[in-house]
Amino acid sequence: MISRHHLPRGANLRLREDASPSSSTDLERDGFALAAGVFSESDQANLRRELTELFETTRPDPRMPGSTEADYADFRYEALNTSAAAQRAVAHPGILEVIEPLLGEDCHVVSNTAWRNQPQREKAPFDVGNPWHIDAGPHVPRAEGIPWDDRIPYPVFMVGCHILLQDCPIGSGPTGFIPRSHTSGRMPPEPDADGSISYEGRGPVAPIGAAGDVVFFVSDVWHRRMPTGPDDTGRFFLQVQYGRRDIAQRLRPTARVHHLSDDAVRRAVSERERTVVGLHPTGFYDG
Repeated sequence: MISRHHLPRGANLRLREDASPSSSTDLERDGFALAAGVFSESDQANLRRELTELFETTRPDPRMPGSTEADYADFRYEALNTSAAAQRAVAHPGILEVIEPLLGEDCHVVSNTAWRNQPQREKAPFDVGNPWHIDAGPHVPRAEGIPWDDRIPYPVFMVGCHILLQDCPIGSGPTGFIPRSHTSGRMPPEPDADGSISYEGRGPVAPIGAAGDVVFFVSDVWHRRMPTGPDDTGRFFLQVQYGRRDIAQRLRPTARVHHLSDDAVRRAVSERERTVVGLHPTGFYDG
């Protein structure tokens, strides 16, 4: 666990001396955690109302090359910019107390996307999930067969969370995680014939959350949405990705929001000239 130590000429990280919530310990150790009952019924109602309005009054914003509005029908980016309830939610003390011991007291939102997955009952059982993947990293790449020294807490640079706005039973395809896989330093392997993978002998674990719960996960833990069943009720949640202060926000693509003058943008012609000054292609977190 870490803390940001403020000095007259800046701020540095140090080991945290205060006790941390059990969810922080679970998150650091396993790469994921569930905190129950974080949001009150009134907070949930406000979020559901404002995010439902967001879906009903705005069009999808396809940002990846070659994508269409249909591909992004279940998502609305940068929710905190249009929903006051979403902005309050990302600063909820019940979230910050879990992530700050891992990211520092000055961590910030990197991306913030509302998700509303429609039920897939007519296709059940239906494998709606992405392949096993990581959201960012591995942040400490390492070859297979080189173990991590457990005396050193594995560094966490980004944490995602799902603020559940309706119950997510197993039939609705909750997100599944491979425990401790964030410490592997590797991408997920090819799955077995049944679609499963494992790390250190442990297979997928899918926390079953209720409305008001928050599911946390480290960005480089192996994860995916699990298959749905005939009782699928869909999913509705607010996703927030938090990063250390050193990691840039990506609520909007760098083509829209950057630190460059118009002349600097015009001078950057080649792909590498653009990326070196901060104009990056759109990626997962740009939303």
